[in-house]
Amino acid sequence: MSDSVIFQERTTTSGMRIGHASLNRPSAHNALNMDMIQLLMPQLLTWQQDPAICMVILDGSGDKALCAGGDVVAMHNAMADEPKSTPASLQAFFTQEYQLDYLIHTYAKPFAVWGAGIVMGGGMGLMNGGSHRIVTDSSRLAMPEISIGLYPDVGGSWFLNNMPPGCGLFLGMTGASMNAADALYVNMADYFMPNDMKAQWLEGLEQLPWGNDSAANADQLSVMCAHLHQQHQALLPVSKVQPLQGSLAQLESKKTAAEVAEQILQLDAGDDRWLAKAQKTLQAGSPISANLVFEQLQRGQSMTLAQCFAMELIMSCRCGEFGEFQEGVRALLVDKDHQPKWHYANVAQVPKETMVWFFDSQWQGTEHPLSHLDKE
Repeated sequence: MSDSVIFQERTTTSGMRIGHASLNRPSAHNALNMDMIQLLMPQLLTWQQDPAICMVILDGSGDKALCAGGDVVAMHNAMADEPKSTPASLQAFFTQEYQLDYLIHTYAKPFAVWGAGIVMGGGMGLMNGGSHRIVTDSSRLAMPEISIGLYPDVGGSWFLNNMPPGCGLFLGMTGASMNAADALYVNMADYFMPNDMKAQWLEGLEQLPWGNDSAANADQLSVMCAHLHQQHQALLPVSKVQPLQGSLAQLESKKTAAEVAEQILQLDAGDDRWLAKAQKTLQAGSPISANLVFEQLQRGQSMTLAQCFAMELIMSCRCGEFGEFQEGVRALLVDKDHQPKWHYANVAQVPKETMVWFFDSQWQGTEHPLSHLDKE
């Protein structure tokens, strides 16, 4: 059985080394499980402390995906075994996943992510912390949790709020997929390169004059990536999100999740199949998820990154307890009947008290498993 993450160290002409981690479950689109998290965390920490490592690369094996998300079927099975409570395995997975995401966000060395193929859910959490995030002609990014009764976690409270006005609300509520141009536009990526440039890019990295100054290392990596981006930006696909910006900005003024949903559904899709699909996903999705997206973005605006992850751990554990998440995964991925029985008929029917409960912490102060993040 092969390792679920492959680690190698690439030698450079300057004598420094590049840490290279590849997610290695190609048959599962490199979906993230606990084994992978527990392999990545200590290795990334080791590389961060090693003065001979000048930068780190994260990519996915195969040509289909960086990472298609977390292993939600395993979570469904745990929730089915322990109804109306948060399974210990679920809490442990989310806790360790968010710690890994936070480490990447705060990494002390340049951290490049090659985001080719599918980058969804947990894959977005891994990618968005990178200092140098690369998308390609095959990139397809999304936070599609509304279809499974969850919400855009893995730092979504932070990165959806760092998008142009209204884009985070729209993408979170519709689960719409983004191409490379969209990802660049909404600040989910920094550079574009064609898929077939990867070998040349890796070779180029090995030729750079790496030193011991992380800031200087990051600068020269930026220059190299920007040069390749400029050479190939004519190959970028047409953005689906940017033409909607005027309409999406109006979502910011809405006072409730129901108002946002109504505004999105009123957009004239015409012959825009991408927008029509986004609207259909919102209509079919979990009304609780739509409310969670709205509320997490409201609260996240005034939070640090560490506080966002701490809030999301509370929310995710509540999702594990409530039943909506379990039902969503059942309908989409277990029984595959695509007939989820959501708790409420529409976004407007979700009671305020229910939303308050999803954000009510199960822990006091330093008991919170992520209370230490702000202090690191």
